[in-house]
Amino acid sequence: MLEAAALETDGRRRRSADSRARIVAAMVELVQEGQIAASAEQVAERAQVGLRTVFRHFNDMDSLFREMSLIVEDRVAREIEGGQFDGPWPERLAEVVRRRAALFELITPFKRAEASQRHRSRFLEQDIQRLNGRLRELLREIAPPEIVADAATFEALDLLFSFEAWDRLRREQRLSPDAARAVLLSAAQRLAG
Repeated sequence: MLEAAALETDGRRRRSADSRARIVAAMVELVQEGQIAASAEQVAERAQVGLRTVFRHFNDMDSLFREMSLIVEDRVAREIEGGQFDGPWPERLAEVVRRRAALFELITPFKRAEASQRHRSRFLEQDIQRLNGRLRELLREIAPPEIVADAATFEALDLLFSFEAWDRLRREQRLSPDAARAVLLSAAQRLAG
């Protein structure tokens, strides 16, 4: 009898964990498809769960964004911290541009969704600041001391290598990923040559 109750409890936990995972996956899919402000109803429909189930697992949409953000943060960490930045400064500079372009292409839908919701969420604001801070520190770690010491050049590089600059090149200026990467590299080389 105790064994049956334990099995039933384990089954409920597995179903609950499965529902939660499907809800998060649904949110990720919707954002990847360009839904920058997916509703709880859309998430529930995509996850094939009831609306009440969404809110049983997540108190509000902000907590669901938070969960999605953790997944994106893991992707970011793998992309920006994978491998060393070796070689002379021009090679490291080209590698920064290559990695940032790959990263930003990967997370563009999430960053756009995050930006649309940031005014409502202290967590999303902190998430944006944390990513920007990590990218800034990575630039500080790999740039030559004379670049870091030159505040104007360092700040200009940090701006140039921001998601906002990438997004403008891709969305407003309608450049392909390769063309946007070439623009960033050219500008960075002229700036930090």
